Amino acid sequence: DALMRIFGDPNRTRSLLQRFGMKEGEAIESPLLSRQIEKAQRKVESHNFDNRKNVLEYDDVANDQRRVVYSQRTELMEADDIEESIAAIREEVVDNVISQYVPPGSLDEQWDPEGLQRALVKDFGLELRVAFWVESEQDLNEAGLRKRILDEADRAYAAKVAEYGPETVRQLEKALMLQQLDQRWKEHLAAMDYLRQGIGLRAFAQKNPKQEYKREAFELFGDMLEQVKHETISLLARMRVRSEQEVAEIEAQRQRAEKLKFQHASAASALAGGAAASGAAAGGGAALPAGDPRMAPRPAAPSDAAPFKRAEPKVGRNQPCPCGSGKKYKQCHGKLS
Repeated sequence: DALMRIFGDPNRTRSLLQRFGMKEGEAIESPLLSRQIEKAQRKVESHNFDNRKNVLEYDDVANDQRRVVYSQRTELMEADDIEESIAAIREEVVDNVISQYVPPGSLDEQWDPEGLQRALVKDFGLELRVAFWVESEQDLNEAGLRKRILDEADRAYAAKVAEYGPETVRQLEKALMLQQLDQRWKEHLAAMDYLRQGIGLRAFAQKNPKQEYKREAFELFGDMLEQVKHETISLLARMRVRSEQEVAEIEAQRQRAEKLKFQHASAASALAGGAAASGAAAGGGAALPAGDPRMAPRPAAPSDAAPFKRAEPKVGRNQPCPCGSGKKYKQCHGKLS
C-alpha cells in the first residue's frame, strides 16, 4: 500500500479497488491493478538503482585514493631504508616553509625573515640567524638564502645520524613515515564522510554535487599527503633518542615516585584506622593504654554566647518615631533603603 502511494497513482488505484469491490487480503486478479503494481515496482527498482549508482560513484573516489595510499604503504613496508626519499622530502618541505615567508620571485621588501626564523625553530629546531643574514649581507638573494637554509637543515640532520647511529635513524624514518601515513589517512576518511553528508546541498547553487565532491576530495587528498611529509620531516628534525642510561634514570625516578605514593597511601590508611579505633574506644570498646596520645583530653567546646539584650524597647513600624518628628517610624528612621 505504501509502495503504491509513493510510486504509483494513488487516485487511480483507489478508484480501481472501489470499482472491483476488492477487500484486504483478497488475491488481485484484475489485469488493470496488476499493471499498476508492476509500474510502481519498476519505479522502485529504477529509484534504488539510481541510489546504488550514486553510492558507487562516490565510493570510486575513495577507492582511487585508497589504492594510492596502500601502494605507498606497501612500498614503505618492503623498503630496507628510505634515506633517499626522506632527503628529497626534506628538501621539498623546507623549501615550502621558506616560500611562505620568502615568496618566489619577490623583492627583499616582501620578505619576512623574522617570521621565517621563528618557523624554522618551531618546525625543524633550526636556530638560524636569518634576519641577521638578510640585514647584513646586501648581496644575499633568494636563491642564496634558500640554499643556505637547506644546507643547514641537511647538516643538522647529518649530525643527528652521526649521534644516534645510521641504523637507529633508518628505523625511525620508516616507523614515523608509516605512523603519519596511517594517522592522516584515518583523519582523511573522516573528513571525506563529513564532506559527503552535505555535498548534496551544492545542487542549490546550480553545481553538480558529484563533480564538486571529486574536486574537493582531490584537494583534501593533496593536503593530507603534504601533512604526512611535513609532520614526518618535522618529527625527525626535532627527535631526540634517549640513551640506555637516561632510560634507566627515568625508570628509577618512576619507581621512586610510585613507592612514595604507596607510602603516602599507607600513612593515610593508618590515620584513618587510628581515628576508627578512637571512635570505638569512645563507644565503650577496648580501653587504650595509658600515655596513648589518643587519651589526651579534647579541647572544650566554646561556651554559648550570652543572649542579646536591647538597651531600649523595640519600636513598632507604625509607632511614632522616637526622634520626635511626628512621623511613623517606618516613614522616618525605620524607612527601608
